[in-house]
Amino acid sequence: MESKKLTNRDINRLAFNSLLLQASFNYERMQSAGWLWAMLPGLQKIHTNKDDLAASMTHNMDFLNTHPFAVTFVMGMVLSMEQQKMDIQTIRSVRISTAAPLGGIGDALFWYTFVPIVAGVTAIQAQNGNILGPILFFVIVFGAQMALRFALMYWSYNLGMSAVASLTKHAKEFTHAASVMGIFIVGALISNMGSTSLEIVFSSGGLTTNVQGQLDSILPKVIPLALTLMCYALLKKKWTPIKCIVLILVVAIAGCAFGIWSGDSKAIDAEGNGIPGGYDPVVEWYELPPAE
Repeated sequence: MESKKLTNRDINRLAFNSLLLQASFNYERMQSAGWLWAMLPGLQKIHTNKDDLAASMTHNMDFLNTHPFAVTFVMGMVLSMEQQKMDIQTIRSVRISTAAPLGGIGDALFWYTFVPIVAGVTAIQAQNGNILGPILFFVIVFGAQMALRFALMYWSYNLGMSAVASLTKHAKEFTHAASVMGIFIVGALISNMGSTSLEIVFSSGGLTTNVQGQLDSILPKVIPLALTLMCYALLKKKWTPIKCIVLILVVAIAGCAFGIWSGDSKAIDAEGNGIPGGYDPVVEWYELPPAE
């Protein structure tokens, strides 16, 4: 026998609850505590019998790890199954088998594609002194994730089990396309924001050769591209992101100290005017002009 159907008000409350999915994150069951808390209002309405509610709460504390923006898809589907009083093992299997691929799809869509695109556009605005840059980043990313949470909650709850087929039918192709798009965006960000260049110049017989100029004639932004590919290769070799960041810092500091990287200190005077110059090879730091 089916329980009472959840109202739009109930579904909206559950979607809002999903914002705290990772508020009680732990390495034993990952997001399970936040998941149960988000689901609890719906479970309490569906299971009026205390023993049924206890059994449902127990199996909903199983290990769970999915993308926080897309978790409402799983929530709506599980609530639909709970309402139809399906057996616990079926609900548990569907929940686990759906949450895992959603984590990969969500990462490809959001962390590797959508967020880098928005961050790249708004960061350029911020660099140009436009205060709307960080504000737009927050509004766009937060607005997109909220719209997705509510849309997936309504869609999956109304579709029930058929939502699984809709998700998995083209999941592999969809994830691949999103990954390709993410790589494309990384390339665009390297071209637009990569500023690492060499200060190495060779002189012979009155002829001066600028190494960076020669590289730019072959492939502009080749140094930022090489650094990015180096980090990618290291990550494939099981390096952690922290190790890659430390390596980049060491290379940057050593390169500045020995005059390998070109650049400007961005120093300004009391009126805010730029002071040209940078770092000379091996420890000769530049001194600001004395204050008048």
